[in-house]
Amino acid sequence: MQTKMLSARTMLAALLCGASLALAGAPAMAQSDGTSTFKAVPKRAAAAAQAAAQRDLAQFVTQQMQLRGTSGTPVDFPLEINDMQDLKDAKIGYGFPVYTIDPNELLAGRGSMKQMAKATGQWRFVILLNQRPIGMATVELNNGNYETVAYGAAVLAKDVDASMGYYGDAARSNVRFVRIFQARSDLLEVVGREDGRTRYAPLHSARESLLMQQRSVKEGKASEALMEEADILQPLRSVVKQTMDASK
Repeated sequence: MQTKMLSARTMLAALLCGASLALAGAPAMAQSDGTSTFKAVPKRAAAAAQAAAQRDLAQFVTQQMQLRGTSGTPVDFPLEINDMQDLKDAKIGYGFPVYTIDPNELLAGRGSMKQMAKATGQWRFVILLNQRPIGMATVELNNGNYETVAYGAAVLAKDVDASMGYYGDAARSNVRFVRIFQARSDLLEVVGREDGRTRYAPLHSARESLLMQQRSVKEGKASEALMEEADILQPLRSVVKQTMDASK
């Protein structure tokens, strides 16, 4: 991934330091829903994760302005801003849970990708500046409390925001964010609003890792830009297998 993610704990202790967005080391996984449609995310968990993201962003803004000043162009900053004074207007937007697929299950083909996808327990929240995505906050549950563990991923934030707009319904209840860690690939899993079929939109990392072209979205025909599972499964398996073989 080409954007930076920085540990919130590190940032609260010292100046920001560059760190690559890690696609390895997935969090512990919960059970897959395995249903024909996406289960609603528990409102209590969603609200708690969002509250943590809002609280931590406010603390982050205060600390960074104390460290860097209230104006000037920041260097090696995890959020895409032109001036430090913009930071005070940054807000937490919508969020979503992160899903993944066990690499061994993916290679063995133990069901459809939709059935194999499992919640990681991690949340991502888009950070907005005047309704423009400038990065993301990664939120995880730690000792019973949600906390922000990283900021960054401006390119991913833009990609997700555009794709959610193309494919998601008003509540974004027909889309899931799926990260295949061993393939360094992010996908948007989409249940068609008209036909109920599950298809996939490869996001920037997946297009790079799997050498795929971005499909254009035609007016009124967003589904035509999506990929069938059969079209994306083999490239995914190939990259996952290479990664796992290299780690032996």
